[in-house]
Amino acid sequence: MNTSKFQDKIRFLQQGPLTARGIKVLQVNMGYRCNMACRHCHVAAGPGRTEAMEQKTVDAVLSALLANPIDTLDITGGAPELSPHFRALVGEARKAGKRVICRTNLTIFSEPGMEDIPEFYKDRGVELIASLPCYLEENVAAVRGNDAFKKSIDALRRLNSLGFGDGPEGKPLSLVYNPGGAFLPPSQCALEADYKRELKCRYGVSFTRLYAFTNMPIGRFRDSLVASGTFDQYRDMLSSAFNPQTLDNIMCRGLVSVGWDGRLFDCDFNQVLGLGVDPDIPQHIRDFDYDAFAHRRITVDDHCFGCTAGQGST
Repeated sequence: MNTSKFQDKIRFLQQGPLTARGIKVLQVNMGYRCNMACRHCHVAAGPGRTEAMEQKTVDAVLSALLANPIDTLDITGGAPELSPHFRALVGEARKAGKRVICRTNLTIFSEPGMEDIPEFYKDRGVELIASLPCYLEENVAAVRGNDAFKKSIDALRRLNSLGFGDGPEGKPLSLVYNPGGAFLPPSQCALEADYKRELKCRYGVSFTRLYAFTNMPIGRFRDSLVASGTFDQYRDMLSSAFNPQTLDNIMCRGLVSVGWDGRLFDCDFNQVLGLGVDPDIPQHIRDFDYDAFAHRRITVDDHCFGCTAGQGST
């Protein structure tokens, strides 16, 4: 049986495979359509993508979520707000008392028909994880285009006015940093302090916390690495920076990912690569079995070094 370097490393460290530790989060990808086409996007989302979750799959997601002791619904995309079923999914999950997180790109608030999304988030009690690759306009422009930074700042100010951020109401608003190239992110703690200082001083914007994520060598970022001839070098850097202490909190150990077509994965990255869950357990959300997934063997490959390099991406 062929194994990856990452799998061999895990088996050596743990004398066995990486396994789940229950299910706290059901992460749902609504589809790959997006109003932007960011250079680092691991799903290669963009305006021309047509993959989208159908109503019957949304219904199956809700059935699995409501029938099992899963705390959190984590909604992603593309831009998940572009799905015609997005608001209903959020509403039903919140009505059932589930915690709902949405991963938003912020610029979506400027699109036609999306103007009321911030108020929708406030009224439904949604927690936000918003992508902002840097606090410097020129760096964001290099990844997202010339207008993206201004739209993002406008969106953050609006969210602050609605109580999101570290103000008096304290509605959770986290930001995500991604490196602008083929290197690991700096210390998350130090970078958060920089973000908070610079965004507050320059733009009067506040937020709750920062996540510093490593760029995964898949999707559009992989394409850029291949084009520059640095793909192998980047993968070697990730594997050399492997940190075994990240394994306790790696996201796949408490999460199940649902693809836009209802197929099940151990994480969003495996979804993009088509690496399904263990073949001995259900493969589609309509057949979801909590007990089968709670202690499953996790499917890994060498891209997993991206989540375990340096401080890790959790």
